Amino acid sequence: MIRSMTAYAREEKKLETATLIWELRTVNHRYLEPFIRLPEDFRLIESDARDAIKAHLQRGKLEAIFTISTTDAGGRSLEVNAQNLKLLADLCETLQQSFPGLQQVSPLELLKWPGILEAPATDVKAISEASLNLLHKALEDLVVTREREGEKLRDAMLAHVAAMSSIVASLRERVRDILQKVRERLLARFEELQLQIDSDRVEQEMVMITQKSDVEEELKRLETHLHEVDRILTSKDKKPVGRRLDFLMQELNREANTLCSKSMDSDTTKAGIDLKVYIEQIREQVQNIE
Repeated sequence: MIRSMTAYAREEKKLETATLIWELRTVNHRYLEPFIRLPEDFRLIESDARDAIKAHLQRGKLEAIFTISTTDAGGRSLEVNAQNLKLLADLCETLQQSFPGLQQVSPLELLKWPGILEAPATDVKAISEASLNLLHKALEDLVVTREREGEKLRDAMLAHVAAMSSIVASLRERVRDILQKVRERLLARFEELQLQIDSDRVEQEMVMITQKSDVEEELKRLETHLHEVDRILTSKDKKPVGRRLDFLMQELNREANTLCSKSMDSDTTKAGIDLKVYIEQIREQVQNIE
């Protein structure tokens, strides 16, 4: 199964006291390289988050951003920090004793002091568990998007593979005609130069030319590689295939280069160049495949 490495996913979950959001972005990369941004209080889930990412993805550069915003939807009320209030009250009493003329401190003024009124503590453990569950869901959505994009890439590459297979099949049918045309050109050249033709010598030259221009092995290898590319693109296996396809593109390009170097006519040269164009187009798309 073909998966693109470019995708985006966003998942949000509202709890009684907080709203959790995961945003995931991936681009192509040779290996899996996750960057995770977490609020300071939730650094403890980073290791579990990395494990979750590795369970869903094999390649690509991933940016995962987790944000949390607290809410009062659950009717939470502020609480008084009794310890801080007592310390502050004792300090006020000490100052009153030392300076009897000071005005009495209003209780409302005490409540305005930093650290006296506090919101109830956030349940970090419960939110951490919920955030990891939400991350798994976001990763599943991300994989679905990758597969959807991968289908489009697969269809485009299969069209290129079909075009290359047609070129190779056409060349195979024309190999004998090409050699015959080379023979005819050679004989015509001899006649033009009014050279005495030694039939044995001509046959020797034709054997040498045939050996140098024999592309049967190249055509066989091209057919084999194209068959393998087609098999990979149509397989339902969920293993990463990007590196394998990249290797096959290198091998196809090598055979296309050899085909061009052995070419004895313009049509074969053009066919080799067309193959190289298709190979390069597939290679560019392969760079974005997991």
